[in-house]
Amino acid sequence: MKLSINVTRFDYPGGPEALRRSLIALAEAVDAAGLDTLWVGDHLLQADPFADVTDPMLEAYTTLGFLAAATHRLRLGTMVSAATYRAPALLIKAVTTLDALSGGRAWLGIGAGYQQREAAAMGLDLPPVSERFDRLEDTLRLANHMWAGDLTAFHGHYVHAEEPLSFPRPVSSPRPRILIGGTGPQRTLRLVAGYADAANFFDVPDGGIRLRTNLAVLAEHCATLDRDPDDIEHTATTALAPSEDASALADRCLALADLGIDHVVLIPRERPWLVGDADLLAATVAVIAS
Repeated sequence: MKLSINVTRFDYPGGPEALRRSLIALAEAVDAAGLDTLWVGDHLLQADPFADVTDPMLEAYTTLGFLAAATHRLRLGTMVSAATYRAPALLIKAVTTLDALSGGRAWLGIGAGYQQREAAAMGLDLPPVSERFDRLEDTLRLANHMWAGDLTAFHGHYVHAEEPLSFPRPVSSPRPRILIGGTGPQRTLRLVAGYADAANFFDVPDGGIRLRTNLAVLAEHCATLDRDPDDIEHTATTALAPSEDASALADRCLALADLGIDHVVLIPRERPWLVGDADLLAATVAVIAS
């Protein structure tokens, strides 16, 4: 069982002047705590349901590059980037750069996108749903094309690149790992089966019914594509409950493991992550390992 955090809020005490110090201290503490990945949300407007839209929000890849320099072993990625918000080659270049500068610790975390308010507010591209999924598949295919060192022209549903050069090469071998967010049974989970190293689900309080259903659908897509579903890391996002101690959190993580989850991603409720949380996380990692 792997444990990670998703940093979605940046409203640290002290305002913008304290933000740099707060993030460095958090990243260093989480790196030392033995967690697997530090994820960040990829939005231009604050999207946390417990925050205000005017609360601070940092650009994801600038933030991840900054945190790469403050960490040594922690993997880094977005949870998740909308495929339509950046030109695909630009997104792939950002992940490749992060991978090179972090020594091979980058994820490509990606999804079809859904934030209509953000797109309208900021002038971002958010086409109809079917086109979003076509563009998501184009981006996944182009990433594999470029990371394989294939210099031939690429032609997808919407994306066309006549000379898709990608230098430097990624440090990760054979390429950076890919996580796809979303649980749509027809297209999202089929794309997970076809292209991803990991899928992200949500810990819904329904006794595991939805998780079991999602995993069963993913397994069906894998069977169709002749892929072993165990090759895909099953991640689940869950909220850190107020006053939850290491023993209780570890029990919840192990219960998710019994449902087929390999990797738990934590988000605190109604506040940003704090340096002091690293002690709880380190203790939870120790309890799970025991």
